[in-house]
Amino acid sequence: MDLFIAIAIVLTALLTAMAALSFHAAVESRRPPPPTRIFSDDDPGTVFLFDGERLVDSSPRARALLSSLQLGGGPWPQLVRHLSRLFPELEAQLATLGERGALCLVSAPDAATPTVLRAEDRGGLIRLELTEAGRERGRGTDPFTLHALMEEIAEMRQLVAEMPGLAWRTDARGEITWCNGAYMAAATALLGDGNAPSWPPLRLFDAAALPADGSHQRARLVISPRDIRWYDLMAGPDGPGGQLCFATPADALVRAETTLREFMQTLTKTFAQLPIGLAIFDHHRKLQLFNPAMLDLTGLAPDFLMLKPSLISVLDALRDRRMLPEPKDYHVWRRELVNMERAASEGLYQETWNLPDGQVFRVTGQPHPDGALALMFEDVSSEILRTRRYRADLELGQSVIDSMEEAVAVFSPEGHLVMTNRAYGLLWGHDPAEGIGAVPFRRVAAQWRSMTAPGPLWHQVEDFLSTFGDRQGWAASTRLADGRELICRFVPLAGGATLSAFRIPSNAIAKPARKSAGGQQRAGNP
Repeated sequence: MDLFIAIAIVLTALLTAMAALSFHAAVESRRPPPPTRIFSDDDPGTVFLFDGERLVDSSPRARALLSSLQLGGGPWPQLVRHLSRLFPELEAQLATLGERGALCLVSAPDAATPTVLRAEDRGGLIRLELTEAGRERGRGTDPFTLHALMEEIAEMRQLVAEMPGLAWRTDARGEITWCNGAYMAAATALLGDGNAPSWPPLRLFDAAALPADGSHQRARLVISPRDIRWYDLMAGPDGPGGQLCFATPADALVRAETTLREFMQTLTKTFAQLPIGLAIFDHHRKLQLFNPAMLDLTGLAPDFLMLKPSLISVLDALRDRRMLPEPKDYHVWRRELVNMERAASEGLYQETWNLPDGQVFRVTGQPHPDGALALMFEDVSSEILRTRRYRADLELGQSVIDSMEEAVAVFSPEGHLVMTNRAYGLLWGHDPAEGIGAVPFRRVAAQWRSMTAPGPLWHQVEDFLSTFGDRQGWAASTRLADGRELICRFVPLAGGATLSAFRIPSNAIAKPARKSAGGQQRAGNP
């Protein structure tokens, strides 16, 4: 019995609590919702509440003013930049607000809308209130928002009026309903002197010249034979059937394109006349440009090159025509091709190709901006042949003078040793071949003096070598340090060079050299 009484008491308490909660919810649902802002819509003022630079709340008119500003940044910098036009020292005054607690600023006398700004520091929050001077608060259009909108409209009108490009609007029939000052000036110039402008103004461009897809299209406007203007046209839909059109001046771009085209034509003609084969590849190593010398030197078909083959394909075609050095191992040759491409792209590739038919090519790789690559093929067969012949002539001449019994030394017009023979080295005990071209006569003469009897001979030889113009060969004799007679002769050569020859007579007997120079003789022409 007691158990049933306890359960009944618990159930009764539970039902009572549920009823109380339901009643409280019904009462709360009938109450109006709390306001979400500090300022109600009935507040006619223009009031802002900031915590530092963060906007905490604002009145409806203040929100309308902020929404009309298009200055960029957050609410605080936008509002400060806008109000600084009315209050030039606003930022400096607001910096002292924490010390002063409140400020009251009046706009400049020449302001379009005389305005009063009240700023208060309320427990760390900054309250800004704008009121129009001499007017009490009331309903109606907010003058500050209206003034901001009017300023923006004036700025946009000034911007459109002073823009260098042409702008105009057409209706569904193609008639001009609005245009800016630049368009009107161009239309007036097209009418010529003595003709007054009219409305609607003259159409400067045909409707067919205006791109309908929003892209750009180049058009020419002929004001006079000496005044030809170029424009980039763009048009977009504007209302039912209308268009909003723009024409950007493109005279500088057209002049640049014309100059570039003329330069490319000149460059192409120059390339066509070059005796060096030129092949230019882009950063994908595809052939983009070649000159006629490339065809003449390599024998490649023009159709093949016009297909823009890759660098490897061009080299393969050259190998098929036996225009590459024949490799011993194809795989090694293939790797060398890749390495050649890499070396050329770094500006390091230069090689001489000896072809099977006897031709010799000098191939140079030169990198260009954006990864492009230029290969130059030059036929140097004649140059190599002349070099080889010159070297053969030098070797032949050296062999000839080496076979002579006389010790021979040849000096350049500047007095430098340029050639000696084998007998010279045996006679004087040194081989100056390593210093050929850089050994002056004075150093050689010092060697001669050290191995011969003293005398004025070598001074006479110095005077002979330093004499310019016509010279006559002469001969003299002296003695070596061991007493043997040494016959010397000095002969002028073509171009100012001098030949010095030394010979020891076959019957010469070694005996001590005398200390005097009386044993020297000087003869006439040898």
